[in-house]
Amino acid sequence: MSPPDLLHSAFRIPHWIGAFTLIELLVVIAIIAILAALLLPALSRAKESARSTACLNNLHQVGLALQLYVQDNENRMPVMGNAVAGTNSIATNLLPTIDLVLTNHLGSPNVLHCPSDDQELFERTASSYWWNQFINGQDAEHLSVFLLDFEPHDVPLVSDKESFHRARGENLGRNWLYADGHIHKLLEVEGTK
Repeated sequence: MSPPDLLHSAFRIPHWIGAFTLIELLVVIAIIAILAALLLPALSRAKESARSTACLNNLHQVGLALQLYVQDNENRMPVMGNAVAGTNSIATNLLPTIDLVLTNHLGSPNVLHCPSDDQELFERTASSYWWNQFINGQDAEHLSVFLLDFEPHDVPLVSDKESFHRARGENLGRNWLYADGHIHKLLEVEGTK
């Protein structure tokens, strides 16, 4: 045997080594598909969790803007209305909206945009958040609703307009900012069931 033939035969790989059969290839593809199916919901929940955290941060910023507003206005809550998507009714637009009243205190109008706002309410109404109009113009330290006095930790001021965070689970779809500054992650106000 000549040296080139000897070298060629020394490095020859048998034809059956390194090749996959069709069955093996299908099994590998099936395993990858199963793993992907298990991983995608977890990734979706993680993505919604990140958006929800950004939304909570926005509500915190709105709370700080409200505190600044109250300090600048003799301890009075602002008088604001809520723009309703798809209506041009005079009754719904009599009062200035949160984006106009708090414009000097927010820093950026994007603070009023919840990243989970899948209904584009921010684009249509300039805010993803709803203002509690029952406390318009009241003294920030003495809040009442329907002639009933409440402590600041019991009075919600601002909430998501819709249940944007429904992917987080039942009763966690909507965030609420309360008058004392804390944020509660509940779809419904406690005690309403």
